[in-house]
Amino acid sequence: MAPRTNDDGPCGPESPYIFGLYRYLTLELGWNVKVVIPSSQKSWIGQAYQIADTVKGRYYYPQEPYGHGETSQTSRPLKEGEIAEWILLDSVGVFIPFPNKWISCYFFQTPATCANVALHNIYPAEIDLVISGPNLGRNSSAALTLSSGTIGAAVSSSLSQVRAIAVSYGTVLRPTPKTLHPPAHRISAHIVKHLWENWGKDEGGLRNGEVDLYNVNIPMIEQLLSEEGLQIEWTSIWRNSYGRLFKAHTALKEGSSTAGPDSPHADPSGGSKGATDADADDDNNLVFKFGPDFKNLINPHPSSLPEGSDGLAVAKGVISVTPLRASFAEPPVRPEGDRVWKMKL
Repeated sequence: MAPRTNDDGPCGPESPYIFGLYRYLTLELGWNVKVVIPSSQKSWIGQAYQIADTVKGRYYYPQEPYGHGETSQTSRPLKEGEIAEWILLDSVGVFIPFPNKWISCYFFQTPATCANVALHNIYPAEIDLVISGPNLGRNSSAALTLSSGTIGAAVSSSLSQVRAIAVSYGTVLRPTPKTLHPPAHRISAHIVKHLWENWGKDEGGLRNGEVDLYNVNIPMIEQLLSEEGLQIEWTSIWRNSYGRLFKAHTALKEGSSTAGPDSPHADPSGGSKGATDADADDDNNLVFKFGPDFKNLINPHPSSLPEGSDGLAVAKGVISVTPLRASFAEPPVRPEGDRVWKMKL
């Protein structure tokens, strides 16, 4: 059994892909799927755990063609036109795809909390693989990877010694044509299947010498519809950075979005659109709101993109697959000589 999580919430403009992938897994691959999803958007929250919160769930009954449906406080039989019973929690979720077994998804507060609760509370000792996504927008480069709730859930799973794959669909065309959704679901499912079947096992166990998680980025471009499809490359993380993420609240003319840089409210030039600043406090100059400058992050100069990096792959219109470990990277340079510090104070 393998779980999947996203950080975008239930079916809607900020979460347009979860229902399509669910349908692909159940109808095209014949997998059995159970879904638990968030009731709200939780992007850019990383591997956070909101430990003071109490979460309550409802039952959700998606319908064709886009997954919109009714909710209920108690479980009930499906009505005409409803295709499944999902669980809706007040934050984010985890999805579990695995051939010929139950595939379940749990969203619990944050994506990372969701993954941990799925692994240890809802389906203890029953999950083989966590699949986080598909996220709305890319999660390539260090700046986005370290901020991503989608990858945060995959890391959380890895820290519980369960393999994980994060999947993101990078926005290129605005709006993204719905014709690109089915081929994106198809290729992402087959990449996940290939990675799982070829993961391998080392003699020392899961934490000793093998990949903990993979980060997959699929650019949503017209070539998905071509006969040859998109090229797939092994990549490393582009070690980039970001600058200002917040604006003084009174300076926000168009507001900000709670989603990531590729959300429907994102400004292609690098800013954000969405909420207004009607509640700004003109007398307080210490009021700030998320309003990042993503120009160099989303549209970097080609010379800044290292060969073999996920950033270059996305720029070229190539699918990137990046192997990761659930730890901060350590620089290869170490002090020579005695490992014990000797200092005069």
